[in-house]
Amino acid sequence: MTPATSSTTLAELRDREFAAVTSRGAYLNSASTGPQPASARRALEEAKRDRGDPVRWTVERANATLDRSRALAAQLIGADADEIALMPNTTTGINVAAWALPLERGDVILTFDREFPTNIYPWLARGRDGVVLERIPVTENGWPDEARLMARLGEPRVRGVCVSLTQFSTGYTVDLEALSRATRATGTWLIVDAIQGMGQVPVDVRRTPVDFLASGAQKWLLSPWGTGFLHVRRELIGAIHPTFAGWAAFRGTDDYSQLTAYDPEPWPDARRFEVYTLPVQDFVAMNAALELLLDVGVPVIAAHARAITAPLRDAASQGAVRITSPGDRHGSAIVCVRSRRDTARGHARLVAAGVSCSLREGSIRLAPHLFNTEDELAMVADLLADAAR
Repeated sequence: MTPATSSTTLAELRDREFAAVTSRGAYLNSASTGPQPASARRALEEAKRDRGDPVRWTVERANATLDRSRALAAQLIGADADEIALMPNTTTGINVAAWALPLERGDVILTFDREFPTNIYPWLARGRDGVVLERIPVTENGWPDEARLMARLGEPRVRGVCVSLTQFSTGYTVDLEALSRATRATGTWLIVDAIQGMGQVPVDVRRTPVDFLASGAQKWLLSPWGTGFLHVRRELIGAIHPTFAGWAAFRGTDDYSQLTAYDPEPWPDARRFEVYTLPVQDFVAMNAALELLLDVGVPVIAAHARAITAPLRDAASQGAVRITSPGDRHGSAIVCVRSRRDTARGHARLVAAGVSCSLREGSIRLAPHLFNTEDELAMVADLLADAAR
């Protein structure tokens, strides 16, 4: 077993932090909703209990909580805390980026066909300003055609690229390093929806710069709904202005004794993009979850999640199932499969046996995390093989 810390193994973390879900079956659905670790739940319960006695929730405590959230999110992706704006979800972050960028009529934003709707609708909404969203067709196997997208970069009308780090329906992970390099070279804005990658795909925005990276924290980051963040590249922070004027996005709003000073200047850091009062108690839980994940290490989680899917790949080699996710460097912890006969029937068989997973775009989506085991994936492979007979 790979050590999670110097003294704790993943097996021990499974027993200590995730017994609430592992005791009821095989939870393989972190790509939909990640279970909160026990330590995060305790932190949330304490925060909510104190919320019932607001004297315990001073302004200083709330601000320190959110400062800690920004610092942890920054550590997760190799950024600085002042490049992090806290968000309630990925969609809000992508919208902040879409409306803040100085796009003009005729400007083109590239994305892939079959992207999650978060990466489609904000740009379609900008269509009323004449902004054009161009969806690059997928390849024959249904995966993003990165080469075709790259070939469009550098054309004068192409101003931005908005794509998922990891695709929700296949687990395909883009070559972020190559995409970053190409967009830097062509002066094209790069906006990344990272929710399906954060926590299971290592990212370092110092090595692979992006302009905006948005992620909710309720999936692989094992945090409550309503938590997440937006990374804004430092050079952009002062160059663009948010179009939504959140009351706490302006200088001086951390001094509650002078709120009517009305300083018209936004904060000089990414806080200028924060849109409204945040659910502080939920960010307490996010902090606890991120501390656990960072202690384990995303590379360790990535290696573990991929290793334990070996039974599925064995089943595919024997013809029992067909894997619709890449197995090369574009792979991730998400493994999507189709039954040899009836995929919906195979999914129903898994659910009946206590396996939590999802049906997405015609495939069964399995999303193992640090608390899952190879035995669970072997059980899934056996159940799908039986269902195909």
